[in-house]
Amino acid sequence: MIKNKPFPMVYVVDDDESVRKALKRLIISAGMFAEVFGSMEEFIQSGFQDNPGCLVTDVHMLGGTGFALKSYLDAAGYTMPVIFITAHDSKETRKKAENAGAAAYLPKPFDDQVFLNAIKEACKC
Repeated sequence: MIKNKPFPMVYVVDDDESVRKALKRLIISAGMFAEVFGSMEEFIQSGFQDNPGCLVTDVHMLGGTGFALKSYLDAAGYTMPVIFITAHDSKETRKKAENAGAAAYLPKPFDDQVFLNAIKEACKC
């Protein structure tokens, strides 16, 4: 929290349950709020529109990609900052994330503090 302003919700979308659990614990341990989802569809149906925040999404997931989710948000008019994470880092993927307007791009595994700093920067907190 900064000057009585609550920290925005951090949404994590990753199809790996262990990654979701670990990131949620990390985000909460840093005094932030987190909700996790196993798929793009689950996130879209969650009602996130009622509580804007920051999105952390895996690039490669079963049933959709982080880039598809970002495209959906853009087309629907949502301006939520997006942090892409991936275990399959490549020059092409980094460029695609940059072109998509990513707030950050983090190859897995990443340093906890680097991750938390990326969230704070994306949320302007």
